[in-house]
Amino acid sequence: RKRDYEGFLCSLLLPAESRTSAFALRAFNMYPFQIKDSITQKTTGLMRMQFWRDAVEDIYGDNPPHQPVATELWRAVKRHNLTKMWFMKIIDEREKNLDDRAYRSIQELETYAENTQSALLYLTLETLGVRDIHADHAASHIGKAQGIVTCLRATPYHCTRRKVFLPMDICMLHGVSQEDFIRGKQEKNVRDVIYDIASQAHIHLEHARSFSRKVPVKAYPAFFCTVALDHYLYNMRKVDFNIFHPSLQKKSTLLPLYLYIRSWKKTY
Repeated sequence: RKRDYEGFLCSLLLPAESRTSAFALRAFNMYPFQIKDSITQKTTGLMRMQFWRDAVEDIYGDNPPHQPVATELWRAVKRHNLTKMWFMKIIDEREKNLDDRAYRSIQELETYAENTQSALLYLTLETLGVRDIHADHAASHIGKAQGIVTCLRATPYHCTRRKVFLPMDICMLHGVSQEDFIRGKQEKNVRDVIYDIASQAHIHLEHARSFSRKVPVKAYPAFFCTVALDHYLYNMRKVDFNIFHPSLQKKSTLLPLYLYIRSWKKTY
């Protein structure tokens, strides 16, 4: 609820038998995710990643460590027979991302998103009892869109710490330097970079929806995160892709209502 409010709200809309497990997955996901911003030395980050790697091994060895999230994760694994590989992908990818450098390309950002956000969605689908190729295909695209949007949303915060992680290929295409973002410039070429990146997220969402009829309805609750993504991209268009606009930093008070309507309509 505190660290992943949108994920928390989405999890509330899952069926009762999946909800507790989804909370455990979301809580687990926050630990490797937060490590990068909470350390000053990479060695510390590597040690914390190793703790979670060992914890997952122990969970699958039926001997979870005495840690609240690990205990809940163990219950979720037992209950839904969750795939170990997805947990390891999340940890491995977050570990690779401990290096403080920008993504070289939009494809590199998408790979990161696939191995973190999409992997989390694959696990969520398993808690729903869904093992379907079309649902996995949708999860892949939605996870990539989520990863791209997360990168965009975090940009103003990272700029205050003199860091920019936006894909370098798109920045170079428009002749924009990292310093331009750090200074909070709002020239057209800066906004063009954001437009190109945001458009890629939109393309992934549209692609995921293009075959929604093939996706089992049972899988839809795993994909309600698209509501927050749509909302952010819509607001981005409204401010003409000025990533530093204050309205983009506000928490949406209407998000619970939008989520409820989407769940009522049974779409994603």
